[in-house]
Amino acid sequence: MKLTPYLNFNGQCREAFKFYEQALGGKVNFMMTWGEMPGAEEFPAETHKLIMHATLNVGNEVLMGSDSPPGRYENPKGLNVSIHVKDAAEGKRIFGALADKGNVTMPFDKTFWSPGFGMCVDRFGIPWMVNTEGEAGGNP
Repeated sequence: MKLTPYLNFNGQCREAFKFYEQALGGKVNFMMTWGEMPGAEEFPAETHKLIMHATLNVGNEVLMGSDSPPGRYENPKGLNVSIHVKDAAEGKRIFGALADKGNVTMPFDKTFWSPGFGMCVDRFGIPWMVNTEGEAGGNP
């Protein structure tokens, strides 16, 4: 079994996935609009430029997402996308990128379990946790 985060956006999926591609060092390998899919004529014209499905590969991991149809988007609740890296400097870089123009809910710093951990909600409304593996006490 493999669990894959699937993110929903309010019309910013394309922008978000291009941003995540840079911030996470991944590659968007699939992106299709509602207007490009079979049967698109059955959907309202305002959906045609929205992303129906996007896939981002980051190493061996996959992040998926789409734009919600107009009027159906809900802010994420009760979840975080959790990133684990080995290097505290890389964790700090990723956290800084995700937090830029977003909201820091816990600054990236050492904790009792990690040399670097932080929490933020990015500019697209997605909550993230960035954790550095290893023993606490290192410099984030």
